[in-house]
Amino acid sequence: MTDASHESVPSRQRRRFPDISSRAYEHPADRSALVALRKLSGFDTVFKALSGLLPERSLRLLFLSDSVRVSDAQFTHLNDMLRDACYILDLERVPPMYVNQDPQPNAMCIGLDEPIIVVTTGLVELLDEEEMRAVVGHEVGHALSGHAVYRTILLFLTNLALKVAWIPLGNVAIMAIVTALREWFRKSELSADRAGLLVGQDLRASMRGLMKIAGGNHLHEMNVDAFLAQADEYERGGDLRDSVLKILNVLPRTHPFTTIRAAELKKWSETRDFQRIMDGHYAKRDEDKDTSVTDSFRQSASHYADTVRTSKDPLMKLVGDIAGGAGDLGGKLRDRFTGAAGGAAGTGGGAAKGTPPSDSTDGSEGTWRRPGPEDPEEEGPGSGS
Repeated sequence: MTDASHESVPSRQRRRFPDISSRAYEHPADRSALVALRKLSGFDTVFKALSGLLPERSLRLLFLSDSVRVSDAQFTHLNDMLRDACYILDLERVPPMYVNQDPQPNAMCIGLDEPIIVVTTGLVELLDEEEMRAVVGHEVGHALSGHAVYRTILLFLTNLALKVAWIPLGNVAIMAIVTALREWFRKSELSADRAGLLVGQDLRASMRGLMKIAGGNHLHEMNVDAFLAQADEYERGGDLRDSVLKILNVLPRTHPFTTIRAAELKKWSETRDFQRIMDGHYAKRDEDKDTSVTDSFRQSASHYADTVRTSKDPLMKLVGDIAGGAGDLGGKLRDRFTGAAGGAAGTGGGAAKGTPPSDSTDGSEGTWRRPGPEDPEEEGPGSGS
């Protein structure tokens, strides 16, 4: 790729990552799934052959006919950001980008043969330049990772599930696949958030953008540190009943909760992995073919194990206790579920009388959007990543 294809560059110099592999920034659970899928010979080809059944062609025509295509003549500031994001992440082919009239702040990256990026007017009007740069980088990260293919499949299956809802067994089978795809896609959003940070290279702008998605354009009324504290309170608060409700709340969603995304991104920005990328040491695309599926799954399993071990959530702490062979599990389960330990719910104490306290300790990824409780209908025109 020549610099001539990216004539517009930002005023602030940013690091570029030639030949960077998406593995460098992908969340472990996202990476393991993608590595496995890429190793399946002909997997993408089979799904692309089904493009006649998928809504991609219809969506392309719809956006072309009823949205504004970003170019040198239209939304030039977004076009500059798009070119710059592709330049930084070394994405050779700049994907088409459209602005769609919709007051809901949203963005998505879809497509089988060629990814397309769509942002809503609500998002464009909500974010400032640096916040928007992180969003564009987020969507380019989706394109580089190949998420658009699997996102389109998810869109197709969720729409299909709605059509066959009257067939009990058919709907159950499809929704089982959809649920698994949503769990993967929630992790892919954390990956794309990381890509957005690599493009914008401004953590505070990324934090502000997520905060605005949650609370609107009232920055003078909001505080990033207080917003991040909400994520900590959400994770550690309540008892087992609240933990179950958290699971039920997140299952229908394709995106993690906004405060959680902000906390996860900040945590990653403080890791050695992030610093190594910024120093120019990262996985390259020409090494992708040699990636071990087993190693990727091992890293994913290790991540989930660490999540259970370090989580402040009451249910995860109980799981950690069980895995660690803690005694009097019946008493622990009763106390954790009722919040009766020490007379305060959510403290995570919970050891029954005469039982030693637990050894567990406290301590502790389209796209850019504010999804509602029903995500399937949000993936079509006027909604997204």
